[in-house]
Amino acid sequence: KQIEKNPDTFRVLPNLTDYKRERESFRWETVAEEFDGLPSGGLNIAHEAIDRHASGPLADQIALVWLGESGERRTYTYARMKALSSRFANVLQSLGIGRGERVFTLSTRLPELYIGAIGILKNRSVMCPLFSQFGPEPILQRLRRGDARALLTTRTLFEKKIQPILDELPELRTILLIDAEEDRGERILSLPRLMEKASEVFEIPPTDPEEMSLLHFTSGTTGMPKGVVHVHKAIYNHWMSGHYVLDLRPGEIYWCTADPGWVTGTSYGIITPWLHGVTNVVDEAEFDASRWYRILQDERVGVWYTAPTAIRRLMRLDTEPLNEYDLSSLRLIHSVGEPLNPEAVVWGEEKLRLPIHDNWWQTETGGIMIANYPAEPIRPGSMGRPLPGIEASIVRVGEEGGAEEITEAGKEGELALRPGWPSMFRGYLHDQERYEKCFVGGWYLSGDLAYRDAEGYFWFVGRSDDIIKTSGHMVGPFEVESALMEHPAVAEAGVIGRPDPVIGELVKAFVSLKMGYEPSEELRREL
Repeated sequence: KQIEKNPDTFRVLPNLTDYKRERESFRWETVAEEFDGLPSGGLNIAHEAIDRHASGPLADQIALVWLGESGERRTYTYARMKALSSRFANVLQSLGIGRGERVFTLSTRLPELYIGAIGILKNRSVMCPLFSQFGPEPILQRLRRGDARALLTTRTLFEKKIQPILDELPELRTILLIDAEEDRGERILSLPRLMEKASEVFEIPPTDPEEMSLLHFTSGTTGMPKGVVHVHKAIYNHWMSGHYVLDLRPGEIYWCTADPGWVTGTSYGIITPWLHGVTNVVDEAEFDASRWYRILQDERVGVWYTAPTAIRRLMRLDTEPLNEYDLSSLRLIHSVGEPLNPEAVVWGEEKLRLPIHDNWWQTETGGIMIANYPAEPIRPGSMGRPLPGIEASIVRVGEEGGAEEITEAGKEGELALRPGWPSMFRGYLHDQERYEKCFVGGWYLSGDLAYRDAEGYFWFVGRSDDIIKTSGHMVGPFEVESALMEHPAVAEAGVIGRPDPVIGELVKAFVSLKMGYEPSEELRREL
C-alpha cells in the first residue's frame, strides 16, 4: 500500500516539495549559510540554537514551554534562555570546568536540564546525557568511561543513584544539585545558590566546528557502553533534517516526547527545534494517553515527534481522539526509535487524519539519515528514502573484508552510508579500533539488515545480530511482529528466537492485546 499526499490539502507548503530536485541541487555549503557563526570565530551549537535568536527578532518569542507533572506551566523566552544558560556557563567557569571537560546530566525533564545543556555547550565543555531511570551500575560505567568532571542532577537522584557509588568516582570533582538550597559538601553544591551569584553575560569563546560537543553512550553487544563522540558541526545535519523532515519554521509549536537522556531527546528535543527558532514543548510527566492528547490540544502543537511504543500504546485504547480533543493545529507526526509497523501508519491516517512518518538514524549518525517526507508518498512499513546530502545503500560484506553494493531491488543486505556527512560520529571514546571497524570498503556499516525497493524506499529487516535462524530459514523479528499486528486484537508484539535442539531457534512472540480482548486458546491458535 502507498499513502499519497495531495499538495492542495497542506496548511502550509512543505519545505521539501520535490524530492528528486532537492537531492540533485543539494550542497552542504548552502546549509552553512543558515548559521551566523560566532562573533569571536568558529561555530558553537549554543550560539546558533539560542543566542543568535535572543539577540534578534525572536528575543521575546517563547523558546521553552515546560509542563510540570503536578500541573505547573512555565515559559522561557529566547532572551531568558540566553541569560540563564550564560549564568550556567559562568558557574562552570567559576568551578574551573573548561573546554573539552565532560559534564554529565542526570535529571528528569526539568527546565534546568535544558538550560544546563546550552550552558555546557557555551562553555565549550562536553554535554554527556544520562537517562534518569538508569541504576547506579550503568551510571558508574558511563561516568568512568566518559572521564566525568562534573554532574548536574537532583537531590533525589543523587541520594538514590550517585551517593552509593561516589567513593568510586574520585575524578568527579563537582556535583551540582538542581533543587538544593545549600551546599552539601565541598563536591556537592547548590546550583540555585551558584546561579544567583553568576552573571547573565557570557561571551562564547572561539569554537572549532570539529570540537567535541556531545558524548552519547550506547550499549554494545558486550554490554560495555560505547561513548559516541559528536562535534559542533553536527548542527548542519540537525538544521537540514529539521527543515526537510520535521518541516520546522520559526514560530512553530513543536513537541518531541523523547527524554534528553537519549540521543533523540538531545538532537531533536533540544538542538534542532531551537536552531529553527521554534517553541519547544517539554512535559515532565511519563506517558499518559489523555494527558498527551490534552497537551497536543492545549499547546496547539503543530509538529509532533514521538516513538512507536507510544503510538502502539495509543492504539490499544478504544477511543476516537478527534471526537474528544481539538487537534486541528496538528499538521505533521513523526516517529523514531525502532521500526514503525505499517498498522501504526494506517492508524494515524484513520484516527488522527494524519499518517505517521517513520524515519531511521542511529546514535552514531547523529541525525536523521532516511525518512518519509511531508509531501512525498508513504509506503507503510518503510523507513523512507535518504535525505538530501546522504548516500545510502545495501551492501554485502565479504569474509575477507570489502563491501559489495547490492543494486538488485528487494535483495537483503546491510544498510550502509557513505561517510562524510557533518553529524557523523568522530569516534568511540577510548576505542579507536572499534571505531575503525565500522567502516569497510568506503562505507559506514550500520549493523542493520534492510533492503531497497525499485523506487528507492528502504525497508528494515532486523539487526544483523537479532536475525532468527529457524530450520535453515533467516527470519527478521520485525516482519513477524508486523504480521501479528495485522490481527485486530493485537496492540503490541515482541519477537525473539528461543534456542531449540532440533530446529536451531524457535520463533517466540510476546503479545499485548487491545482493550476489549481477552486471551484464550482460540486466539492463541489464530495468532
